[in-house]
Amino acid sequence: MSIITITDAAVVHIKNMMAKQNQNAGFRLSIKKTGCSGYSYVPDIVTEPKQNDIHFVVDNLNVYVDSSYEEILTGVIVDYVADNTALKQKRLVFINPHEKNRCGCGESFTLE
Repeated sequence: MSIITITDAAVVHIKNMMAKQNQNAGFRLSIKKTGCSGYSYVPDIVTEPKQNDIHFVVDNLNVYVDSSYEEILTGVIVDYVADNTALKQKRLVFINPHEKNRCGCGESFTLE
């Protein structure tokens, strides 16, 4: 069982980003304490995982999750969608069942 779920659209986007950067190790998800609300997601294309990362594969994509934040990240869905703004930019979004609130700018969140 995977700790996080990555939608098909997100997998395609991440693979495209990796190809543009000539990197092929994988996608890593972590969290940092920051922002108005307390925590922020840190998605990254990496050439090497960190020593204690949790590793799994989704559609031939290596995925690494920061084990330090396993409890917070378990159940997260990573998707790639269009913004609801006038610009209609596409971006990765994180749907986390543990989130209680997000700050006004949407960059950080609090936990239950």
